[in-house]
Amino acid sequence: MAEAGSPQVKSAQRTLDILEILADTPRPLAAQEIAELLSIPVSSLSYLLGTMCQRGYLMRNADRRYVAGPALERLRSSDPAGAVTGQAAPFVRTVQAKLGETTGFFLLRGFEMEVMLSETGLHALRYTLEVGERQPLHAFAAGKAILATFDEAMLARYFAEAERIRFTPSTVVEEKAMRAELAIIRRTGIARTDAEQTPGIMGIGCAVRLPNDTGALSVAVPLARYDAAVGEKVEALLTKVVEQMERR
Repeated sequence: MAEAGSPQVKSAQRTLDILEILADTPRPLAAQEIAELLSIPVSSLSYLLGTMCQRGYLMRNADRRYVAGPALERLRSSDPAGAVTGQAAPFVRTVQAKLGETTGFFLLRGFEMEVMLSETGLHALRYTLEVGERQPLHAFAAGKAILATFDEAMLARYFAEAERIRFTPSTVVEEKAMRAELAIIRRTGIARTDAEQTPGIMGIGCAVRLPNDTGALSVAVPLARYDAAVGEKVEALLTKVVEQMERR
């Protein structure tokens, strides 16, 4: 049996990543683009791409760009949320691989958000997310990023109807303070929580604007590893990856 981290396992993971990227891509992708999205050398993709074309999962056009092949139809999801989650998966893994910290993708559900994808950090001290669990918006970076996308009517409904639990002494629950924070998030595109849901955890998130849904991508960093340089690195990567996700 192949062990985790073996060449066989890595090849399987990369194959699945390629399929997830191309399953519903709106345009053909060059090998270089796929390599950049997966953070691996183009040379490592050549054999995989060739094999997937032979099996019909991919096709290469006259411009030597790759598109989903006919064999991929049976892997497509009829559930819109499932399709979005499948497209988001390689981006979540890319962020986790580059930062080594727990990364999550969320979709708005009423005045809560659902954990759709979670890649747990690589360190012994790390935050964990359970796929499928619902979380309130006010105490998570991803949730605040989503709240910042609400128009005034929706935001007024939120403050009138949503329960805002004070999880820690740092949790911001007052409407005036939250509105001031949301104004900053709209201006910068970055949401943060400093030990607001879990003591000792800094959350950084960005909203992902989707055609038929609202989502967010976030990273959780233990305060023991967090400083200004780490924050800047996380923010820059999230901004770049969210732009790529929205283009998809």
